[in-house]
Amino acid sequence: MTLINEPSAAPVYDSPIEPPSDRNPDAIDRLETFLYLTPVMGVLPSMWAIYRCQRDRRQLAVCRLSILLAFTWLSAYLSLNVGADLAGASTVGLRLLFLNSLATSGYFLVSLWLMMLLWQKKSLRLPGFSALAERKLR
Repeated sequence: MTLINEPSAAPVYDSPIEPPSDRNPDAIDRLETFLYLTPVMGVLPSMWAIYRCQRDRRQLAVCRLSILLAFTWLSAYLSLNVGADLAGASTVGLRLLFLNSLATSGYFLVSLWLMMLLWQKKSLRLPGFSALAERKLR
């Protein structure tokens, strides 16, 4: 892409620029959904999307699922960490820390698995969690 400068004319580019209307909206939606499923960091964009309610129904369901997974992991992480601190340097404390690492690894693997399902354009449903995430609060 070279820029041709003429003193009396505006800059002219030798390659045409694609107008924004030619972009694939499905690809942009998938990228946004990848962002929502990012472990730990995807919670904030998910909360913002739910607050704004400007997404389609499927994306809002993924946002709610992402938030539910993150808060489930966070509550398990904090409770196991507090339990390990209260147990001290005993074997119970070490077992709780081991369970804590399993919970964290499981959360990251589930998030990556959901991203893989999204990449393959499959359904993003988790047994138990999806039904709980789609339930409306009263």
